[in-house]
Amino acid sequence: MKFTNSALFAIAAVAATSGVSAFAPATPVVSRMSSADVAAPTSATELNMGLRSFFSRKSKIAKSTAGADITKDEVRALFSLWNNALATGDSRLVASRYATKSGAVLLPTVSDVPRTDFASIKDYFDAFLLKEPQGEILSGDIRIGENWAQDAGIYEFTMGATGDKVKARYSYVYVYENGQWKISHHHSSVMPEGIDIATPIKKEEVQNLFHLWNDALATGDSSLVASRYAKNGVLLPTVSDIPRDNAAKITDYFDSFLLKQPQGEILESFVTIGTNWCQDVGIYEFTLGATGDKVKARYSFVYVYEDGQWKIAHHHSSQMPEAIPAAPAAITKEEVQGLFYKWNSALATLDPDQVAARYSSKTAPCLLPTVSDVPRTDYDSIKAYFVDFCKKKPQGEILESYVTVGHNWAMDDGIYEFTMGATGDKVKARYSFVYTFEDGEWKIAHHHSSQMPEEIVPKASVPELAGSN
Repeated sequence: MKFTNSALFAIAAVAATSGVSAFAPATPVVSRMSSADVAAPTSATELNMGLRSFFSRKSKIAKSTAGADITKDEVRALFSLWNNALATGDSRLVASRYATKSGAVLLPTVSDVPRTDFASIKDYFDAFLLKEPQGEILSGDIRIGENWAQDAGIYEFTMGATGDKVKARYSYVYVYENGQWKISHHHSSVMPEGIDIATPIKKEEVQNLFHLWNDALATGDSSLVASRYAKNGVLLPTVSDIPRDNAAKITDYFDSFLLKQPQGEILESFVTIGTNWCQDVGIYEFTLGATGDKVKARYSFVYVYEDGQWKIAHHHSSQMPEAIPAAPAAITKEEVQGLFYKWNSALATLDPDQVAARYSSKTAPCLLPTVSDVPRTDYDSIKAYFVDFCKKKPQGEILESYVTVGHNWAMDDGIYEFTMGATGDKVKARYSFVYTFEDGEWKIAHHHSSQMPEEIVPKASVPELAGSN
């Protein structure tokens, strides 16, 4: 369509009287022009050139702003869209909040790997959403540009899975694509004043920390040993049920342990190193100078860097589990006393093999008989004693009994009396039986039988008995 000169001058007149702002969009992104800024055209050619420039500029402004107008409140609302996607627990919905056309970059709070596409962004949120995070912006600064907006500040997440609260710094850059505002850039970082600067340590240096502790043991000073532990250190000792969670309790434990003059040696060690902490776990062996005994145990040391030194934050020491006896076999006083009658029933068979079978085979047995000076310490010697004793056809009865029950052992002491079936004689004696639980059965580990002393020692020769009848 061509304009006549009169029409062109008419349009120019409108422009001159109302200003070019009459053609501008409702929400301009460039400064307005006043009529004073427009010089009147001096010719048709100049007028044509001016109008072409004006309409071209109007077209560009419309294209850049159509559908992309956004306020600060609307920018802040974009965070809520992202946060609501988190609440669904669906990593695909979260990843869909990121731009695809212009390409998005996510620099996450707890991953060193930049995420630059849908798959890698989704992968990050696969793990993060397990914590059930919900965020809140504590402070932020919003900037708006042409088809982009930025929101940067500090947010805080509440982790539904644990109840933990975590603050972080954030930057979002949003772009307008396909009729929606999407995240083009998202950078989230830990609050820097809460980050510990790592103190470097090598595996060999971690293992040498044990020697500092062991050298403190060698001094015999329990307070010096306790000083190797961190302010909030916890000791779970080898031979005490009580957790020691302060210097006084730790010192108290070593007051006793150091009497054994222990010195340790690491036999196996497995080291892990973190940021200002390290861990050494394995097996150590102590030589106890007071007795010469050697004791193996499992250990865990966790060290933290505190006040310029590596200290023990956690120390767990436990017996080698395969060396720990099984839970004690339950037995009552009456059942212990009943073990005598099992032995007595074996006597009644007059079979020395059956009697000898009542004695322990695993624990070296010891029989100190009533009428033999020879200790019997194995099956054959015990059987040999009962070959002769069974000829008297003995049957016993307990007159007095005193029972003690321990961990897989029991003891019965007292006085018994035998009636000799072969002669009718009755004989009293003192007895001690010590029983042990082995292979699912209680057996005699020790049996000491002795004649009543007042019957074999003249009363006159015993001062305390001399005046009695």
